[in-house]
Amino acid sequence: MASSSAQPLSDIVTEGRRVLGAAREAGLTVRLLGGVAVNVRSRGLPPALTREYKDLDFATAKKSSGDLQKLLRELGYEPHVTFNAMNGKERLLFYDNPNGRQMDVFVSSFRMCHEIPLEQRLAVDEDTVPLAELLLTKLQIIELNEKDVRDTVAVLLEHEVTEDDTGVNAAQFAALCCEDWGLCRTITQNLASVRGHLGGYEVDRDTVAARLDALLDRVEGTPKSRSWKLRAKIGERKRWYQLPEEV
Repeated sequence: MASSSAQPLSDIVTEGRRVLGAAREAGLTVRLLGGVAVNVRSRGLPPALTREYKDLDFATAKKSSGDLQKLLRELGYEPHVTFNAMNGKERLLFYDNPNGRQMDVFVSSFRMCHEIPLEQRLAVDEDTVPLAELLLTKLQIIELNEKDVRDTVAVLLEHEVTEDDTGVNAAQFAALCCEDWGLCRTITQNLASVRGHLGGYEVDRDTVAARLDALLDRVEGTPKSRSWKLRAKIGERKRWYQLPEEV
């Protein structure tokens, strides 16, 4: 059990691993999201893709949420009491005051501009959400920013597009897109956008471009659900994304 006097570590990747280890020891289902997750899954990012990580992001199962809140307090994190009381079934917010950082914990699903279900997939990898879902969380933002482009390039530089979870699971990636027209619209738009930004990174651009194209082709070639087709008829006449609250 973590000591109540424990304090978060200054190195954010090491701190992410510390939290994972404590959660694992407590028997809780917790996995990394965000840029730190990209780093943890990397074999060593090239200089063109390294960046500063400002915050920690985790996903947890519903059944682990309550005990995780207690554990995080023991690890030195201060809860945002009001936010957690109002949103705790979906998202929790904590502060690492010594290092000036914020921690987001997404419960069961990742919800920002779009929702990415995670609950049934948290056991795939012991440290992070699966690569397909990690990539989707990076690409679901309606106004793609440079750090998300960089992280997307990093994932696809190092991980093949596959038919299972040994790489970026194209079947899972496409299945989620083809159930939700709005998510699909944003993801396909952002796959193309990342491809257009590849010239700004000194990496193996051909490999990344081929993997971006493979994902796009898989999404376009996967049968769409009835609800997807119905929503497609409305198209962009109705907003297809959420504007997440800034906290």
